[in-house]
Amino acid sequence: MLKRILLIVTISSAANSYYLHSINQHQHRYNSYGDSKSTFLNGVTVEKSNGNNEVLETSRFLNLDLAKKINSIEQTPIYVYDEKTLRSQASNTLNFPNAYGLTVRFAMKACPNAAVIQLFNSMGINFDTSSGYECERAMKAGILPGSMSLSSQELPLNFAELITKGIEFNACSLAQLETFGKLFPGGSCGIRFNPGTGSGGTGKTNVGGPSSSFGIWHELKDDVKIIAAKYNLKIKRIHTHIGSGSDPVIWQKVSGMSLSLVEEFPDVTVLNLGGGYKVGRMSYESSTDLLKVGAPVKDAFIEFANKTGRKLKLEIEPGTYLVANSGALLTKIQDLVTTGKDGHTFIKLDSGMTEVLRPSLYGAQHPIVIHKDNAETSKYIVVGHCCESGDLFSCAPGDPEGLQERTLKKANIGDFVSIEGSGAYCAGMATKNYNSFPEAAEVMLDLNGNPHIIRKRQSLDQIIQNEVPYKFK
Repeated sequence: MLKRILLIVTISSAANSYYLHSINQHQHRYNSYGDSKSTFLNGVTVEKSNGNNEVLETSRFLNLDLAKKINSIEQTPIYVYDEKTLRSQASNTLNFPNAYGLTVRFAMKACPNAAVIQLFNSMGINFDTSSGYECERAMKAGILPGSMSLSSQELPLNFAELITKGIEFNACSLAQLETFGKLFPGGSCGIRFNPGTGSGGTGKTNVGGPSSSFGIWHELKDDVKIIAAKYNLKIKRIHTHIGSGSDPVIWQKVSGMSLSLVEEFPDVTVLNLGGGYKVGRMSYESSTDLLKVGAPVKDAFIEFANKTGRKLKLEIEPGTYLVANSGALLTKIQDLVTTGKDGHTFIKLDSGMTEVLRPSLYGAQHPIVIHKDNAETSKYIVVGHCCESGDLFSCAPGDPEGLQERTLKKANIGDFVSIEGSGAYCAGMATKNYNSFPEAAEVMLDLNGNPHIIRKRQSLDQIIQNEVPYKFK
């Protein structure tokens, strides 16, 4: 396993080797990916299996009767979230192995609906926010500022106001740290470092290494110390995050590197290792086992404490792990077309990249399930409703432009279809209003399986409400 890993960083120190020791001890016991399923290219872990799209995928929590019930209260397409699954995933993260305390922060950008974040808040989960607007949105949902941590590519215009309210802050660039110092001399903040390596399901979800702008490059740690001394700042948290869908082995390696950075800053009491845990949406994909990936990290924290006398608190920031398979998009087949015997049969849905952008953006794979009792199957290409050739659900893995047929139940116009694994980076990352399609509704299934609307479908008037008339001369 370790031979497959090419680390594009050289943080060479005795301390680094020391903290990697306990992590390396666990590598022979951990093989979530397997050599046949992934490859390491330019610092990015990429799925290389073509998958098995001959398999008839099934829904995690939807069925035909429930689809009809949901559609009776709202028009498709509809995002559907399952409270039972959300609670189960939240409990898993709260049991992440740790030595001296744990804070779980939901990466709010993954699914920012108020009902979802309120549920997590009630279970003791805190929040990672990526913009000032997310901070304000969370506060409007009743989340206390002290439960939020802001790590942003762009500082909000009301940055000082947000920090004054009690929101924690991780500086993601030297300029951001300088701004914080000028506004809050003598204050405390965290630092997001780019540890020098990255890993993600695709290059577009890799947020570490020399090709990523996220965080302060690890070799600039002395510049951080200079700015901190200039404004008498206390650096209390080190934050690293290498990507979404990252290889667990690389994630563990970066954890060891991060402890070496912590040793450079004596006031640090918290190490935030980000999230990005791999989640298998398709039946042939595997998911990260948090207990296995966390055990060697816990041991490394203990070794760090034995060496330095500093007992660090751990923070993690799961997003996809918490919500991806807790949600599905319920749609209907609105047309069927063919391109002849040497072509394909296309299923056209009443949804598309306006709700689920990931296939068009990443070549991401989502299970597609037709809800009906008929056991007969056929092969289809599944596309969206947008006037856009890239509006494609059944793309080839990792190839947004490649067509790949799916084996599905025999389709008819009007059938219900669910796009599974749509709880993360779908409603929150949709190209809503393209072709003037309205923003889709969201529904929560309670613990008894009853649907409740948690966001209404957008109206056309709401789409155009901010347009201002222009008088032509």
